[in-house]
Amino acid sequence: MRDLALRALDAVARRGVSYADVRVIESRDRDVSTKNGKAGHVSSSESLGLGIRVLAFGCWGFAATGDVRAEGIESAAALALEIARAGTLAQKSAISLAPEGSYQATWVSPCSIDPFTIPVDRNLAVLLAVDAELRRDSAISLAEASMHFERERQVFASTLGSLIDQTRTTSGAGFSALCYKDGEIQKRSYPNSFGGQYQLKGYELVEQLDLLRHAPRIAEEAIALHSADQCPEGVFDLVLDSSQLGLQIHESIGHPIELDRVLGTEANYAGMSFLTLDQLRRLRYGSDIVNVVCDARLEHGPGLGTFAFDDEGVPAQRTDIIRGGEFTGYMTSRETAAAVGETRSNGCMRADGWARIPLIRMTNVSLEPGRQSLEEVFGDSHAIYMETNKSWSIDDKRYNFQFGCEIAWEMRGGKRVRMLKNPSYSGISTEFWNACAAIAGPEHWTLWGVPNCGKGQPEQIMGTGHGASPSRFRQIKVGSAYAG
Repeated sequence: MRDLALRALDAVARRGVSYADVRVIESRDRDVSTKNGKAGHVSSSESLGLGIRVLAFGCWGFAATGDVRAEGIESAAALALEIARAGTLAQKSAISLAPEGSYQATWVSPCSIDPFTIPVDRNLAVLLAVDAELRRDSAISLAEASMHFERERQVFASTLGSLIDQTRTTSGAGFSALCYKDGEIQKRSYPNSFGGQYQLKGYELVEQLDLLRHAPRIAEEAIALHSADQCPEGVFDLVLDSSQLGLQIHESIGHPIELDRVLGTEANYAGMSFLTLDQLRRLRYGSDIVNVVCDARLEHGPGLGTFAFDDEGVPAQRTDIIRGGEFTGYMTSRETAAAVGETRSNGCMRADGWARIPLIRMTNVSLEPGRQSLEEVFGDSHAIYMETNKSWSIDDKRYNFQFGCEIAWEMRGGKRVRMLKNPSYSGISTEFWNACAAIAGPEHWTLWGVPNCGKGQPEQIMGTGHGASPSRFRQIKVGSAYAG
């Protein structure tokens, strides 16, 4: 793979470019799922290819190929140059890049148990056991469980002299129970919705999740929701569990800090951003206790946004996004950093495979833990506590939002007094974060994986990480999404 990367780099460099980089990627994945006592989906795939990105004539050119023979590489190199030359017809200004160093490195993510050494029939046996436990009560209409594993090795080479070899192994697992009754469906998921929990780990993640032990509770809650009261509509103190707060971070902080959205060079899927350049270091984004970082380093945790170098060969970094409630930083690339006068990219360029050009993508965008106990977060006053995302909606500036959750409880005196179904809440991003009144400590902090973040055209699906502890927000609009 290193030879392929250097051969491809030479194929463009000798043609004359201002800059070029090559990513050779070999990947392997496995998906296993069950549905109502049967195997639902079992698949595996392998891929090898390379992408060539060039800066020539003041424009970007990109081409990719799965033909790694000499002819295929030469053809892709020529096409990348041709695309860059064609870009001059629409060029408004020449592209410049923030400076970066040259690196020679090899990095392998921690993985205690290689998931690909675990037989598929063992994967299915675990999932079918969970499935059987979920359907022990005949009131459960649908039980679904799944596992996903992926290993990707990437060799990056650039005309700066970098040669970086990285291997990342990611795993994910989870299940859900649906109960249909009287024309209504209620659903509960573990440990999170949309496939469960995903992290930069091996099969040890599946063992740590202990899926079977949690199945009875999840099934019971799905059934009990049909007898629960409708979530009331009004303004309440709101407590969110860490998984829902992770998605709140993703939508109302993660996407709007992508600098390409701010500059208008990206608007697909999630729109642009309300965080215009004049807001930097001036906007009161949240209350004094709100501190958010963008951190791709392994020290932050085994997140889907954890790596050693991004896809421009920039080392993983930690960047303050919100500090003491003040908006302090964007996620950048070498190009966008130079465009706004920054001296260096903070390393947020990634692509979802060899056939796609890198884009600014979330790494691990996390709310730092607070100092409150869980009891202090719940407090003594009246509040609504919500768990596990069910739906989300946010406008194309990432400003007005509405979320629905799978389950909620009315809280009085710090105690759950009744279960609530169909809970939802809404607000404005900055008003919501300024209403943050309490954040639980590090013992309650979890780094959640979002495996399905879409961006770009053609679409790229990327995994991101979001760490959070359960938190309390004052006087939030609750219940309007499913009212009546």
